[in-house]
Formats: sequence, C-alpha cells, structure tokens
Amino acid sequence: MPETPQAEDLKDYFLKEIEIIEDIISRMANNSFLIKGWTITLVVISMLLSQEPKVRLFSIIPCIFFWGLDAYYLWLEKLYRALFDWVIANRLNTNAYLFDLNARTRFSSRVDNIFKVMVSPSLLLFYLGLMILIFFLNK
Repeated sequence: MPETPQAEDLKDYFLKEIEIIEDIISRMANNSFLIKGWTITLVVISMLLSQEPKVRLFSIIPCIFFWGLDAYYLWLEKLYRALFDWVIANRLNTNAYLFDLNARTRFSSRVDNIFKVMVSPSLLLFYLGLMILIFFLNK
C-alpha cells in the first residue's frame, strides 16, 4: 500500500505540478501563435502562385484547416488553465489526482467545446478577417 504524502511533500509536489502545467499552457499558446504564422504564410504563397482568381479561392482551404487546429489548441489551453486553477485551490489540502494531467476527462464539461472556441472573438476576427481579405483580393 503506497504511503500518503506528508504536508512538506505536498508542497514540493504542488510546486512541481504547477511548473508542469504552466509549461503545457505555454506550449499550447506557442502552438497557436505558430499556427497563425503558418496560416498567413500558406495563404499568401497559395495566392501568389495562382494566376486565376477562381484558383486563388483555394487559399481558403488552409485557412479553414488551421482555424480548426488553432481552436483545438486554444481549447486544450483552456482545459489546462482549469486544471491549473484546481491545483492552486486544492493541492495543499489533498493528494487527490496527484500529477494527473489528463485535463480533458476532468474539465471538458467546464470548458466550452471546440466549436464555441472556434467562434470566440480572438479566432473569429483573425480567420474570418483573413477569409474576407482573400475574397476581396480575388475580385
């Protein structure tokens, strides 16, 4: 039977667990930033390489694909922020879910689904604005 952690051990676990979760959140935010950069790059390249205006409309395809991928990473970031809040509020009082980093199963009911995240103002303005720009440049 495993030993239950002592109060001093819980403090050490708390600090390490917070550090791990912060690293995960940071990676998700970085992935979202990189996706936006790749979206602009691929849209510009696809528009520059095509001569026909109808063919240029295919540059919407990477825009839609990366919009979904960006929404997925933002959704994961929100899940880990919920996990972070739970650890801050509860870790020093309990050893329940110690180093359980599976935020999806525990917090998916508390966070908006991917489709709601997809139409959040930050993503909607970026990707919808980019699609509108593509349409205007193809006239």
